[in-house]
Amino acid sequence: MKKMICMLLLAVAVTVQAQNPYKKYTDNLPFQMAEVAAPVIPNYTVNLKKFGAVPDGVTLNTKAFEKAIAALTKKGGGRLVVPAGVWFTGPIVLHSNIELHLEVGAVIQFSGDESLYPVIRTSFEGLDTRRCQSPLSAVGCDNIAITGRGVIDGNGQFWRPVKKSKMTDSQWKEVLDRPGGVESKKGYWVPNQAYADAEKNANMNVPKATTDAEWNAIRRFLRPVMVSLVNCKNVLLQGVIFQNSPAWNLHPLMCENIIIDDVLARNPAYAQNGDALDLESCKNALIVNSKFDAGDDGICIKSGKDADGRRRGRPCENVVVDGCTVFAGHGGFVVGSEMSGGVRNILVENCQFLGTDVGLRFKSTRGRGGIVENIFVNKVSMTDIKTDAITFNMYYGGKSVAEMLADGDNPDNVTKQPVTEETPIFRNIDIQNIVCNGAGRAMEFNGLPEMPINGIRLQNIQIKAKSDAVFNNCQNIKQRNVHITVE
Repeated sequence: MKKMICMLLLAVAVTVQAQNPYKKYTDNLPFQMAEVAAPVIPNYTVNLKKFGAVPDGVTLNTKAFEKAIAALTKKGGGRLVVPAGVWFTGPIVLHSNIELHLEVGAVIQFSGDESLYPVIRTSFEGLDTRRCQSPLSAVGCDNIAITGRGVIDGNGQFWRPVKKSKMTDSQWKEVLDRPGGVESKKGYWVPNQAYADAEKNANMNVPKATTDAEWNAIRRFLRPVMVSLVNCKNVLLQGVIFQNSPAWNLHPLMCENIIIDDVLARNPAYAQNGDALDLESCKNALIVNSKFDAGDDGICIKSGKDADGRRRGRPCENVVVDGCTVFAGHGGFVVGSEMSGGVRNILVENCQFLGTDVGLRFKSTRGRGGIVENIFVNKVSMTDIKTDAITFNMYYGGKSVAEMLADGDNPDNVTKQPVTEETPIFRNIDIQNIVCNGAGRAMEFNGLPEMPINGIRLQNIQIKAKSDAVFNNCQNIKQRNVHITVE
């Protein structure tokens, strides 16, 4: 009898697993997390061609996408199939219960004409601001998916500034030949003069403007994230290549139950602010079996910046990153620097970082506030890391670690300051089973004197680097079987 009951229980378990292949990622976690499943899309399909779209890479298909999505919405949702071809378009807005499915050979290429992208109120780099509408977006939707084996291209070269130091001579010459652009300072090109003027008065990439006319005048500076998903629930991104974004590539913001599976998010190495994935203030997320190759951070966890982030008060929590590869970028797995709403309950496992500037990158600065805690990193392999295999930097100032080292930057204020709601806290982080074959420096821990980095466990770590680990303003750092070979 007992044997029969066990067999029945096993059969039930196998059936449940078959019904939801993502359940295995939330079993046996070091924190509690609800099961995450793919959204259920109504069984109704339309083909983009039926709405007058032309896949010649020249015809603007914005209206065809609008009509197709409206037709699906009228039926309660369904799948929009994009066949092979180059589908040139302005912004696409998804609705609830819609799956955008790109067949093999399909390329959705967004126009670089900024007049097609209205200036809207949104959040960028953790601050409440205005930006141009994203090429592909959804706001407040339930059950949405972007799937298939095609490519989504943001035509980012029309939007991004470029540093000569990041390009080859031939690439730089090509940039200088683009119409309308200006070299605002030696070795730094921007798309037009209005961009250069806006940048002079901006807080990082967030400009100062008050009237609608002022915002519209600097529209090219307000380059959007390519895929913006805001306040959505039950989201699936699967199989698609996302590339060449104007700013960040993938940006789920305040979403719940999101799966990113088997995607490639890529940008040129010289792409300014070309983060591959920024998961911000999201809850219950799986990032699995995916590849990232970016001009900035690879897989990045955020939750808003400074007072705006604290006012939002939504942490990024319950996240599993499993089986992912980062080829290039400022960091392989990154937390911050916009973490003012908090980050907690994160597992990073079975990943590899190949040629990134930093492997594991934790960054913040005074003014952020927020608590980063309960982060678990296990089984990560790294090669050819340009600077630090592992870094905790509480003096982040907007530069990559490589840029900071090249410029000889040191923390600008190492004296103890009062602890307030603006003081960032990093604590209870477990890093184990790490192998790094080649780094500039093994580790850098650089905490604040008033709030040391606290409770970091380092276990079973092997790093070959040009210089040893450095620890400043840390407490309760536990090391077990940590081996650093200095070349």
